[in-house]
Amino acid sequence: MRLSSPARLVVLVSGVGSNLQAVIDACRNGRLNASIAAVVSNRREAHGLTRARQAGIPAVYLPRPRHMEPREYDRHLANQVESYRPAWIILAGWMRLLSSVFLDRFQNRVINLHPALPGAFPGTKAIARAYQAFQHGSITRTGVMVHLVPDEGVDCGPVLCQETVQIWPGETLGELEQRIHAVEHRLLVEALSQIISSS
Repeated sequence: MRLSSPARLVVLVSGVGSNLQAVIDACRNGRLNASIAAVVSNRREAHGLTRARQAGIPAVYLPRPRHMEPREYDRHLANQVESYRPAWIILAGWMRLLSSVFLDRFQNRVINLHPALPGAFPGTKAIARAYQAFQHGSITRTGVMVHLVPDEGVDCGPVLCQETVQIWPGETLGELEQRIHAVEHRLLVEALSQIISSS
């Protein structure tokens, strides 16, 4: 029997939403004592919005108008997110940097997933950059981390979970991406389970 009500999550996505799907599945099968109050995307074509609709979750398309300054958009985004009363905001493939205007509203409640180890390959295309570094003999492994987003630093907040992924000689970038995505799906759910149960 659960001792507490499910934690309310808002998930921000910009793309395919496979990590969102992992969270949806974990909420459904009881691995996470949580419910997704809404999924928000800044891209109309994001498949994550389709995944949300298929699961009966409010799917919100919230683009930044050309005339709107980034920080004003973040205020608008924060207002939208706050209306769902989330305990946690999950960045699951959200391809846009958030300013302090947003982050200060949800201090220590924004969680990001990044396909690299702490301090390595911050920003976009982390898997491809790690694969290239491996080809040049600079590294032999990469990984995945889940971390808090306390400020405007890029992929450098306090780490909640991390896991190393060895890069194998002869494997393609696509094969590496597939293995890393599998770790992402599992690690994100594990990190959320830990932080929800301890809060």
